[in-house]
Order: sequence, then C-alpha cells, then structure tokens
Amino acid sequence: MLDFLSEWYLWIKSLHIAAVIAWMAGMMYLPRLFVYHCDAPAGSAQSETFKTMERKLLRGIINPAMVVTFLLGGLLLVTPGVIDWSDGWIWVKLGCVLVLGAIHGIFSKWRKEFAADQNTRPAKFYRLVNEIPFVFLLVIIVMVIVRPF
Repeated sequence: MLDFLSEWYLWIKSLHIAAVIAWMAGMMYLPRLFVYHCDAPAGSAQSETFKTMERKLLRGIINPAMVVTFLLGGLLLVTPGVIDWSDGWIWVKLGCVLVLGAIHGIFSKWRKEFAADQNTRPAKFYRLVNEIPFVFLLVIIVMVIVRPF
C-alpha cells in the first residue's frame, strides 16, 4: 500500500488540491448566498430559490469536496517521506483544517435555519463571516508552501 502511495503521490496531491479548491469556493460562496437570502422575505419565491441554491451548493459541491479533501489529505499524510511530524507547520495546517471543518458544520446549521425560515442574523453578519474561510485557507497555504517552522 505504501509503495502505491509513493508512486501515485503527485496524482493524489493534484486531486487533493482540486478538492480543496472546490470546497473553499463553496465555503466562500455559501455565506454570500446567506447575505442575499437575508433580504428575501420569508416564503417569497426569491427566498425559496435561495433555499434551493444553498441546499444544492452544500450537498452537491461543498460536502463531497470536503470528504474528498479529507480522504486524499489523509492519504498524503501517510505517504512515506512526505511529512516530518516534528515540524510545526503541519500541526498548524491540520489545526486550520479542523477549524474549517467546524465552520463547515456551522454553515450547514445556518442553512437549515434559513430552510426553516428561522434566520435571526443580519446580512452584515454574513458579510463578515464570508471572509473567515479565506483567512484559514491563507494560513494553510503559507504553512504548506513557506513552511515557516
């Protein structure tokens, strides 16, 4: 198995990066939909359209992309010679990934609130939240590329 991982390392890494891009694109777009959804009256055709868009984005793109990201990332972690577990950068990266997973869960909860017409937060809140996934993504990129420690 470990020989397979080493031989296919670049393919696994490439697909992992593609999955991360899909996951993060969705994670940055979903709160933007929430911003617009806040302005749609509950029960309106516009609100129902946003509900459909949010559900399809989460279930059709964000959830599968996160699963693939975690699976392929796990394979990369166990590929011989890829990670030096004494380096600090990997721990910061993994911590950020876990936080992004938690944020994903929070976004899912908020989508359910919108679906039930129970959102209580203003659009401004979601405009601010919209930036959070990017901040964690930026830290992850720096950790993986620069490896500052």
